[in-house]
Amino acid sequence: MEEFLDKLPQMDLMRSEKMTLVQLIIPVESAHRSITYLGELGLLQFRDLNADKSPFQRTFANQVKRCGEMSRKLRFFKDQIDKAGLRCSPRHEIEPDIELGDLERQLADHEHEVLEMNSNSEKLRQTYNELLEFKIVLEKASGFLVSSNAHAIGEETELHESTYSNNGFIETASLLEQEMNPGPSNQSGLRFISGIINKDKLLRFERMLFRATRGNMLFNQTTSDEEIMDPSTSEMVEKVVFVVFFSGEQARTKILKICEAFGANCYPVPEDTTKQRQLTREVLSRLSDLEATLDAGTRHRNNALNSVGYSLTNWMTTVRREKAVYDTLNMLNFDVTKKCLVGEGWCPTFAKTQIHEVLQRATFDSNSQVGVIFHVMQAVESPPTYFRTNKLTNAFQEIIDAYGVARYQEANPAVYSVVTYPFLFAVMFGDWGHGLCLLLGALYLLARERKLSTQKLGSFMEMLFGGRYVILLMALFSIYCGLIYNEFFSVPFHIFGGSAYKCRDTTCSDAYTVGLVKYRDPYPFGVDPSWRGSRTELPYLNSLKMKMSILLGIAQMNLGLILSFFNARFFGSSLDIRYQFIPQMIFLNSLFGYLSLLIIIKWCTGSQADLYHVMIYMFLSPTEELGENELFWGQRPLQARFPSRFFIQNYIGYFFHPTPLDTHTRYNNPQIMLLLLAFIAVPWMLFPKPFALRKIHMERFQGRTYGVLGTSEVDLDVEPDSARGGGHHEEEFNFSEIFVHQLIHSIEFVLGSVSNTASYLRLWALSLAHSELSTVFYEKVLLLAWGYENILIRLIGVAVFAFATAFILLMMETLSAFLHALRLHWVEFMGKFFNGDGYKFKPFSFALISDDDE
Repeated sequence: MEEFLDKLPQMDLMRSEKMTLVQLIIPVESAHRSITYLGELGLLQFRDLNADKSPFQRTFANQVKRCGEMSRKLRFFKDQIDKAGLRCSPRHEIEPDIELGDLERQLADHEHEVLEMNSNSEKLRQTYNELLEFKIVLEKASGFLVSSNAHAIGEETELHESTYSNNGFIETASLLEQEMNPGPSNQSGLRFISGIINKDKLLRFERMLFRATRGNMLFNQTTSDEEIMDPSTSEMVEKVVFVVFFSGEQARTKILKICEAFGANCYPVPEDTTKQRQLTREVLSRLSDLEATLDAGTRHRNNALNSVGYSLTNWMTTVRREKAVYDTLNMLNFDVTKKCLVGEGWCPTFAKTQIHEVLQRATFDSNSQVGVIFHVMQAVESPPTYFRTNKLTNAFQEIIDAYGVARYQEANPAVYSVVTYPFLFAVMFGDWGHGLCLLLGALYLLARERKLSTQKLGSFMEMLFGGRYVILLMALFSIYCGLIYNEFFSVPFHIFGGSAYKCRDTTCSDAYTVGLVKYRDPYPFGVDPSWRGSRTELPYLNSLKMKMSILLGIAQMNLGLILSFFNARFFGSSLDIRYQFIPQMIFLNSLFGYLSLLIIIKWCTGSQADLYHVMIYMFLSPTEELGENELFWGQRPLQARFPSRFFIQNYIGYFFHPTPLDTHTRYNNPQIMLLLLAFIAVPWMLFPKPFALRKIHMERFQGRTYGVLGTSEVDLDVEPDSARGGGHHEEEFNFSEIFVHQLIHSIEFVLGSVSNTASYLRLWALSLAHSELSTVFYEKVLLLAWGYENILIRLIGVAVFAFATAFILLMMETLSAFLHALRLHWVEFMGKFFNGDGYKFKPFSFALISDDDE
């Protein structure tokens, strides 16, 4: 058996890549180039040898700070380009490598130029806005200003700082009386302030003016015809022109303060219409000049941003790479005396030759007199886990890693999940019509794979694109299971020939009440379409899917136990094989494996036996004959004669099951033997292993030997090449802790065997729910609407059916089946063998640097 297993070819992805701990001694003059070349190769994970130092205490902290400052400037340029609405496509020609210092100077010059242009543009825009507001106030406020009388036409008095009044004012009448009986402004002492304010502040502004002047003011307002750009936010703001008429110097002071508090801009408006027109012409002239200046400044600024935008992508990539290089250099120890850097890291064993060649090339290109020293070290910690994946297997590996990263060279569940995961999904989602819809979606993602891989997608679309091959396999398996269930949007089809059943008469009126008649061989593939609408449709499909769920669950749990055997064999733990794998296999298959055997026999023989009765009375009354529930000869009691030395056993058997006493005859039932094996397996799992570990520990550490046991018989959690397996101090052996751990593990497996088997019934439940929902939408929506002659009702029925199919059956049901399949793999399958306490191999690679790593 051992020779046969050793001759089996090694399966890809079954075990993680063998890892090697290496040490690099790099001269200072070639350090930067060496790390850069290693980043391009992407097969070495550096260990942080300066973990006790803060980022500011490390050797290359200043270089990292410079790279961070350049990243800030590049982000500033990107924001300015986006704000200006420019589309700068990067240059495709290869640009020469630029030194970090030269790039830093270029970025500083460009930033200074852009900031200066922004400052000038902001000042010009502010002046332009003021003139534009002044123009609007001149146009709107003139309507509120009325000449006091004929002889006063042409005379005006301007208020200092936007306030206008007449001398010789005598307060003889209230503002209300003046409004009702207006007189000359130079005689009444009426003053006014005109300005403009944001529309959203108008109500509060008017209320505050009314309170401050105690109602002694007249407020007029009108909406401006054009919006004004806010220089700070570059948003168009709607404003309102106002004119406040008041009397008195104290009221003037209050109104000006309120205007300042509310951000209202006040502008002087002459009462003379001639001067108003003259002032308007001057303002329009200055506005025209400012528009030309602003347009020229905008063009110059856009040209400058375009010149930056052409190289922006390359510069951002360069700065990210340089920052990553210096961050990695900070993880190395700097030896001042030898003027070199010392680093350690993990690499796959197959990559040692490539790394050595890259380091030699770096030495040659940097004209260093001393080469990089590269040698293998003895491992002092658990190696990282590294699987080489492709486009198809990467998504399944990510699903497994979401639960936990495999321990170093532990059996990888992703190998089997490539098939079992989409298949269990399809068992719950089986409908070849819905499967075709999923297939079309997956084919669309695959057809646009090259284009979508270069775009920045949203979170939901990125998740779909990353799992495109998972969706493809789920769609294919859904079509397969849908053909077995014979469901196309819940409608059966005679794809593989005619039905094996027919109605009792031509009308088929009693098909649902009485049933059908079988008249030919069974339907060759899948469920016979005549089951749809028959009297026994639901009981038949329930029985089929429930038993199928149990068979699939027991098969997958047995696969998990078999993988635990290969794990134990790979790590050399014979105790796990003898005291975990064997009793677990016996317990699981003595009960649920026996149930699976009964299901298969019942299907093959067409027996009417009640499996509930068989399994329940297997525990309650194992010695009774099954009668009509007997499925095969192995369930009968076996009669045998024994010598008289079994006399006592006969009496004990008679005590539990009274029968005519025969001291030379004994009945043995295979079900009793299965129960005994299941009961024996429980203490077999619980007791031997802790005592065996204790015995091995006592034998190994007695006398003068104090080294830690280097096999997994004592420390089962020690990975290969781990320092814990080759130390020079004695570890404490806590027997009570090990025994409690084994007790918990045994109880968890015994109870989990029952609960996990029941958990697989979710395959039956979700498949039934999906089928019934499809039937309801088809019969109660589509067929019901199609029964009307009105074309509008038919269109509404089709629309509702399409909406329910797309959003409920294709989205919600897909997500539900996906999550339940995920649960079955994470808990029921992987819980049998998977530790998941490793850590991922994260090499230093420029290809893995994202845009967010600034």
